[in-house]
Amino acid sequence: MDGAPLLPCGLLVANHISWVDIFVVNAITPVAFVSKADVRQWPLVGWLAASNETVFLRRGSRGHARIINEEIAARMRAGRHVAVFPEGTTTDGTQVLHFHAALLQPAIATGHPIQPLALRYLTPAGEHTRAAAYDGDVTLADCLASIIATPRITAQVRIAPDIPTTDAHRREIASSAREAIVAHVAPSPLSAQAA
Repeated sequence: MDGAPLLPCGLLVANHISWVDIFVVNAITPVAFVSKADVRQWPLVGWLAASNETVFLRRGSRGHARIINEEIAARMRAGRHVAVFPEGTTTDGTQVLHFHAALLQPAIATGHPIQPLALRYLTPAGEHTRAAAYDGDVTLADCLASIIATPRITAQVRIAPDIPTTDAHRREIASSAREAIVAHVAPSPLSAQAA
């Protein structure tokens, strides 16, 4: 873990590679997550998520999204961190997809800042590994087998400076958060040379 100091509370936004991301972020600070509703039915992972104050979102329901946004806001008002994965799906960790801005609304409504977290999984040599990736057609069993078969995986987290939520539209905030994460996860060749 490196980068900016972690805010005492607010909305944490991160790129999403694996179900392991939940444990990685929780190792930094206790956090309530927002997750798709079907995760609640997963063996072990669903139970762990539910016992960690996870907010389960039914996709495609505007009415349910409003309820979820209020639950997120209530947790932040109580001084908790809440974490979202605004890509809405996982990747292999070499790219960052478009960020959906709707779940950033509770931070804007409560005036809490947003803090981007860039997640990467690396080999001992510091190279990218997709051993923990839970993307595409990879099943939970495949992912677990890949993790077990890999002698060592290092989870790296870069904490980006917080982004104020006042005087900006949620799409602009989402774009800024994504750019902060991309700078660490998938830097352009020019920015990598400058680093």
